[in-house]
Amino acid sequence: MRWRILIMPFAWPCACRRHVQSAEGYADNAAMPAPPVFKPAHDAIAGCDLCVAPGGVLVWSQADWRVIRVDDAAHPAFYRVVCNRHVREFSDLAPAERRRCMDLVCAIERVLIDKLTPTKINIAALGNMVPHLHWHVIARFEWDSHFPNPVWGDKLRDPLPSPMQRLAMTTEQLDTAVIAALSTC
Repeated sequence: MRWRILIMPFAWPCACRRHVQSAEGYADNAAMPAPPVFKPAHDAIAGCDLCVAPGGVLVWSQADWRVIRVDDAAHPAFYRVVCNRHVREFSDLAPAERRRCMDLVCAIERVLIDKLTPTKINIAALGNMVPHLHWHVIARFEWDSHFPNPVWGDKLRDPLPSPMQRLAMTTEQLDTAVIAALSTC
């Protein structure tokens, strides 16, 4: 019997769902985790972008936290760690919650460093535009369109080839590495 692996595109950022096809038809690959699904928290605030929507490509989620990849072609290795409940300030979290948040931020940072060897990692929690606790974790490169400016600052160049072509791996492969790191922290 000949087996063939088919990559079936779904709205899931993690290397797509894999299905196996045999002469008998398709079977889900049970080794693949179920894709994360965004569910607003019970204390969601109407009008808060991060309360009512994932805020990007949902990569990973657990009870208190989620990780999204910002869909930004200029900065394809741009992640956010988002508190699932509405919290305005980092100091509003209990000490254990603050430690958990930083563990998640550090896990993503380590993956970006190990897999992409960026010039620098930018980590920030501003919340001026969306006052809902979230941390930005962004791999920066000398060739990126804004470097050394912040990603929301003035654009300095149009990199060629494109940022997606310059990354050492696809965003799906990167998401998979992020998920693996988050599952161990």
